[in-house]
Amino acid sequence: MTRDEIYERLNAVFQDIFDNHEIKVSDSTTAKDVPGWDSLTHISLLSAIEDEFDMSFSMGEAVKMKNVGDMVAIIEREA
Repeated sequence: MTRDEIYERLNAVFQDIFDNHEIKVSDSTTAKDVPGWDSLTHISLLSAIEDEFDMSFSMGEAVKMKNVGDMVAIIEREA
């Protein structure tokens, strides 16, 4: 799976979770960049991403993610 394919699917998940079809994430996107991305939404987001890519984030991975680029790197390794 290419990074472009990952981002296409990630954008769809973000748009669904945040009910905003204008969201387009990039490597540098953080919670501060997305209105409504708080700690509770983060849990829903990670769960939806795990379902979309049929994988699981470890607790350590979830805590270490600083931006969407970190998330994509994990998905590339796992998917």
